[in-house]
Parts: sequence; structure tokens; C-alpha cells
Amino acid sequence: MEIFWFIIIAIVLVVFFILDGYDFGVGIIHLFFAKTEKDKEVIAKSAGLFWDSNEVWLVTAGGMLFMAFPTFYASVFSGFYLPLIIVLWLIIFRAIGLEFRSQFNFQMWKDIWDKAFGVSSLLLALFFGIALGNIVRGVNLGDVQNGISTHEAHYFFLPLWDSSFSPLSETPGVIDWFTIIIGLITVVTLAIHGANWIILKTNSTINVQLKSLINKLNIVLLILTIFSLAVWQIVNPNALDNFTEKPYLIVFPVIYFSGLIGLFFIKRYNKDIYPFLCSTLLILGGITSSLAAIFPVILPSTNSINGPLTIYNTAATEYGLTVAMNWGIVGFILLFVYMIIQKRLMGGKIDKMDYGH
Repeated sequence: MEIFWFIIIAIVLVVFFILDGYDFGVGIIHLFFAKTEKDKEVIAKSAGLFWDSNEVWLVTAGGMLFMAFPTFYASVFSGFYLPLIIVLWLIIFRAIGLEFRSQFNFQMWKDIWDKAFGVSSLLLALFFGIALGNIVRGVNLGDVQNGISTHEAHYFFLPLWDSSFSPLSETPGVIDWFTIIIGLITVVTLAIHGANWIILKTNSTINVQLKSLINKLNIVLLILTIFSLAVWQIVNPNALDNFTEKPYLIVFPVIYFSGLIGLFFIKRYNKDIYPFLCSTLLILGGITSSLAAIFPVILPSTNSINGPLTIYNTAATEYGLTVAMNWGIVGFILLFVYMIIQKRLMGGKIDKMDYGH
């Protein structure tokens, strides 16, 4: 049952980052490239019509973690308390930026909430990437100091950064040079995904410009990806062992690089859906490759005193997981029905749809 729930939660997280990921990307594009009021309005609308339904998947993932892996949930929600509070405020400001911008027809009012939407989207993408960097790097479980565990084996608390700013430190912070690299990869990936969403859903005047931008960002992403794989070997020399021991896991990196390569042909595609599918493969392959690399571990330990958190030592009881599966089926049916209806109602280009007035 542990593997079943691990897969289910991984699927929910992937769906969240595919759906809400384009909202983050739209915010980044809106911040840097939307110049005219018409473009700003329609690009904001392409996220505003969907953000609230997309975030249902984040709530679902949190609830499932609490239900299936309560020890992991308790550990990360206390250990990552500071960045989680920052993310919460960024989510709030992104939402009110979208909802408030069109309430009054004053340029200064719109500019304030446009910046709130764009900056919070950029920082959310960065912080979610930093979070992934922390998961694959590991944390100081048990708060080991001088070779002695000062707390329970699943406890940790991270400052935002430590003085060394190094992932090799005995007491690393949330932010270091390695997690920043993963954060930048996430920002670039979601900017590409958001640009593809804008092209797919709108007739903005910058759509042609966005295709050239995606090509350039894709080159940056390729360089960052290769660089991150090299430095990951410094942080954890055994990072890729799972792929040699279980060759079938190679399918996940293949998915990632298929999306990456496919995006280099964006100007040749005759349908706007194809580039969006390529950036979807990027997100799918990136997250699943990261999880596959550390499986069955879900939070590595940076010390040798306390072992990592795994799907086995953090899971609920067998009875609890079984009962949850019955209720989970009902919940998933409702969730998918809701998503399908919403996407059908918002099908096609959204330029003339009403939002925020």
C-alpha cells in the first residue's frame, strides 16, 4: 500500500505543477514581456480563469500526505516552516493580484496588482524549485551536532540559509548554491510552460515573440540541466545509482529530454497544443526523475547518525491506508469531474471571456 499511495501522491503533485505551473509561468511572462494594456489583460485572464481550480490539486496533495505519510508530513511542515509561510503569502498575493487588477480602472491600481501577480509567480516558481532541491539534497535529520542527535530522528528545522551557503555543510539551510540552481531550472521550465499556455489560449500580440523566447529559454534550460546533473554528483555521489540498478526507471529522464528536444522545433509545429505538450513532458519527466532517483527515500539525511525518511518508516498503518483508499476513490471521481467540466467550459481561446470586471 505504501508504494500505491506514493504513486498516487506523485501523480497529484505532477498534475498540480502541470496545471498551476502554467499559471506561475504566465505570471513570469506577464511581469517581463506584457507591455500593452490589452496584452496585460488577456494574459492575466489566461491564468485568472484557471488558478483557483488548479490549486485544488495542491490541497489534495497536502491532504493525502497527511493521511498516507503522517510522519513525513509532520517532519517537513515543521522543518520547512519558514519557506512554507513565505509560499503561503506568495500564493495569497498572486491570487489577489489577479482578482483585484480589474476592480478599478486606474492605471496605478492595475500596475500595483500586476507587479504583485508577476513577482509572486516568479518567487513561487523559485521556491518550489528550491523545495525540490532540498528534497533531493537532504536535511540534517535529528538535528545532529558534533556527532550527537539532539532531537527525534525525523525532526529537523532549517534556517533560510547558513553562513557557508553550501549544500555540503553539516547544517545546510533551505537556500544554498545547489538549491538555487534547481530553483532557476524550475523558473525557466515554468516560464516556458506559461509561454506555451499563453500561445495556446490567447491571441496576444506577443505570441510570435514568445516562440523565439521559448527557443532561447530552452537553450538555457539544457545548459542548466547538464550543469545540475554534474553538481548533483558532488552533493550526492550516489544520486543516479537507482537508474543503474533499476534500468526501467530511465523512462523518466527520457520523458524529460523528449520534451526538451521537442521544444527546439516549436516554430515547425502547426498546432499550438504540441509545444504545450512538450513543456508538459518537461514537468512530468523532471519531477518523476527526481523522485525515482531517491526512491524509496522521500527525504534523505545529510548525517550518518539518523537514516533517511522513506515511504516505509513514515507511512500510516495498513488499516489506515486501506480505509483511505476507499474514500480516495470517491474524492478522485469528484475531482476529475470538476476538472473536466471546468476545462470544457473554458475550452478554446479565452480573449473574449469575461473575468475580473
